[in-house]
Amino acid sequence: MQKQQMAKTMSQSDVLFLSIGAMLGWGWVVLSGDWILTAGFLGSVIAFVIGGILVIFIGLTYAELSSAIPETGGGLVFVHRAFGMKAAFVSAWGVLFGYVSVITFEAVALPTVIDYVIPTKHAGFLWNIGGWDVYFTWVLIGSGGALFLTALNYIGAKPAAIFQSVFTVAIILTGFLLLGGATFNGDFANLEPMFQGGVGGLMAVLVMIPFLFVGFDVIPQVAAEIHAPKKIIGRILIISIVSAVVFYLLIVFGVAAGMSKGQLEASSLATADAMVQLLGHQAFGTVLVIGGVAGIVTSWNAFIIGASRILYAMAERGMISKWFAYIHPKYKTPTNAILFLGALAFFAPLLGRPALVWIVNAGGVGIIVGYLIVSIAFMRLRKTEPELERPYSIKYWRTTGVLAIGLSLLFLSFYFPGMPASLSWPAEWILLLGWVLIGYILYVMNPRTKETVEHDKRTQSV
Repeated sequence: MQKQQMAKTMSQSDVLFLSIGAMLGWGWVVLSGDWILTAGFLGSVIAFVIGGILVIFIGLTYAELSSAIPETGGGLVFVHRAFGMKAAFVSAWGVLFGYVSVITFEAVALPTVIDYVIPTKHAGFLWNIGGWDVYFTWVLIGSGGALFLTALNYIGAKPAAIFQSVFTVAIILTGFLLLGGATFNGDFANLEPMFQGGVGGLMAVLVMIPFLFVGFDVIPQVAAEIHAPKKIIGRILIISIVSAVVFYLLIVFGVAAGMSKGQLEASSLATADAMVQLLGHQAFGTVLVIGGVAGIVTSWNAFIIGASRILYAMAERGMISKWFAYIHPKYKTPTNAILFLGALAFFAPLLGRPALVWIVNAGGVGIIVGYLIVSIAFMRLRKTEPELERPYSIKYWRTTGVLAIGLSLLFLSFYFPGMPASLSWPAEWILLLGWVLIGYILYVMNPRTKETVEHDKRTQSV
């Protein structure tokens, strides 16, 4: 039977905005005050520069492999080629956990932000989870967003990409509006003290970097759908990371110049409040929050695209049910995978805000595990397939690979007990171990698993 193919409908600009939009979610609106209070203005800048460099080294491994092996599934494809099915499953299952965590989190973030723009007295009390009351009308907003984005992705990658581009431009314009206000109306005395909390403060901001920058790896997931030269795919990936670093640095400057320490301590949405301070009217704060809504939507949309392609690639390789590999004959999208992810997002608001924070924190571990295994696969493929055409070739590949592996291990260690971003017990550890258990059961019970593993062994022995 002929393998189903997805259409090459994405342009270079579509893919660039897809990646940037994925990295510019909601965090820049709600976390900026915490960065500055924790590490100071210059401390935050240094943390983002260091974190950006770390992510770029990991991104370079993806950039080379994406241009060399532009197939749907990204990291899964690279690892499968380097190590076979078992390692590929672990890598893909880990990244999928991270993507699903973001998708479900955004379904909760949307009604939270809408409440800031249009304060609402919610009705239809359902239950209390983790000390937080869940209301029917609040759930309805998040679930409605899930229905819209699921439908958008169902009908094709191109409509979703156009939507992504428009909303990403809205985020960037909002950021430049804040920068303009800080440049002309900011009080540079607010930048003092330059450092807060010493090395510990800098580390506390640094541990947030993996979550803030997750999304560049969406590009390899859709590589087969990009209508562009292979070499360009790698360049776009690195450009998107650098662009996100610059954006975050501008936000740090704008908020630090716009608000004093006391004002930051009293603010719940520091970036929005800084916009009000700098431009003199509450309406500008609303404009910025609307930009934050755009961030939620772009991140949400990008991870639906990425996660659906992971599910498709796993199903194509016999790792999970073939049902996820179905390609719509008209729209050329993995519609069953999209519907599955849409269902998760639709029901996610029923869990309330606390449960979703647990999912995001636990999902971060999966993403870093995926990065680590891909970095190792990058090194192995350089040795086992030196003749492989690499349109975007990394000159100092050994140094890049070693740094990518080392930095992935460093970030992973941050989640261990006693570290700055350690997972909380029992909720977050139970979620992580539960996801691992589900993956293990799916793997061992899949009748195609043994057949595929044996095929991998025969292929690698030739």
